[in-house]
Amino acid sequence: MVTKHPLVVSFISIAVLVVIALPFFHMNLGLPTEGTSKSTETTERRAYDLLTEGYGEGIHSSLVVVARASKLTDKTPDALNSITQDLQQLSNVKMVTPAIPGPSGKVYMINVVPNSGPDDIKTKKLVKLIRDKSSQTEKEIDIELMVTGTTAMNIDISQKLNDALPIFASLIVGLAYVLLVLVFRSILLPLKAVLGFLLSLGATLGFVVFVIQDGHLLNLFGFPASSSILAFLPVILIGILFGLAMDYEIFLVSKMREVYVHTGDPRKAILDGIRDSGKVVTAAGLIMMSVFIGFMMTPDAMIKAMGMALAFGVLFDAFVVRLTIVPAVMTLMGKSAWYLPKSLDKILPNIDVEGESIIEEQNEKQKNSLKDTKK
Repeated sequence: MVTKHPLVVSFISIAVLVVIALPFFHMNLGLPTEGTSKSTETTERRAYDLLTEGYGEGIHSSLVVVARASKLTDKTPDALNSITQDLQQLSNVKMVTPAIPGPSGKVYMINVVPNSGPDDIKTKKLVKLIRDKSSQTEKEIDIELMVTGTTAMNIDISQKLNDALPIFASLIVGLAYVLLVLVFRSILLPLKAVLGFLLSLGATLGFVVFVIQDGHLLNLFGFPASSSILAFLPVILIGILFGLAMDYEIFLVSKMREVYVHTGDPRKAILDGIRDSGKVVTAAGLIMMSVFIGFMMTPDAMIKAMGMALAFGVLFDAFVVRLTIVPAVMTLMGKSAWYLPKSLDKILPNIDVEGESIIEEQNEKQKNSLKDTKK
């Protein structure tokens, strides 16, 4: 079916994954809190909910602002009072405490309570606003504002991981592309492989955002409440899912290359590769999904989220990308899928995964043996 209707199959499969990936673009990374990671039956969650009911979400996301004066003058107390009032006027601020001086008189502590929770985007914007304001106060009145506290530290950790994601993914994908060019002796097949991984990764993260962050199907998967996405989940997902994706790709395409080298028929190579290696990929995918679904059975929301992400990641990559999109796109590409410029072929080392050189050597020996027999 895939090789008979490659264009339709490719379009439908890619469109489905793209639609699933759309929620990824408003992903909000954070770290777990008692209000999102614990069941309503636990004492931690009940205490969290009671505090929220009595004092609002912001009670869990208090910010500690440290004001440090480089020079002490008679105007310093008035300047601090002015800063406190300015902080109170910022959007999403519920309460600001008076500045408490330290023993030296140069350092003051101010508590800022937002209206929003610790993982809310509004809280992240408030932290950024206060830090941006520091450059203004430092320039005008020689007072630096520094934001700390558990909420601010969690925001910083999430931001650092978020900033590292593009570099991390680019490094992995770039090195994999080079290695796959060496293995498959093609410039288009490795490109298809890494683009397929990015598509399945986007769909996985999009589905995770749709369920966990947007709050759809929470009861079906057993999550206690909607929450931000675990900050280090994308890093773990990229590492594990990429390894599995490239395993499945090599299982399939190495067999296809072996058949293509011997027959020169790209369609036969695809059919034989799916027939012989497709069963391995199917079995491997089902095994890994079973393992990750086991993680989803735990009551811990962090492990449950990781299990769900990995299970659906394998589902999208193994069964939609590798067993559907890969043969469909290769059918459309035909012989051009195996194209490698001659100049590049001479430069690159020949890894000879399929043992072509050994086969050629054996064939040459057989020819020489037949010639000797005839003589």
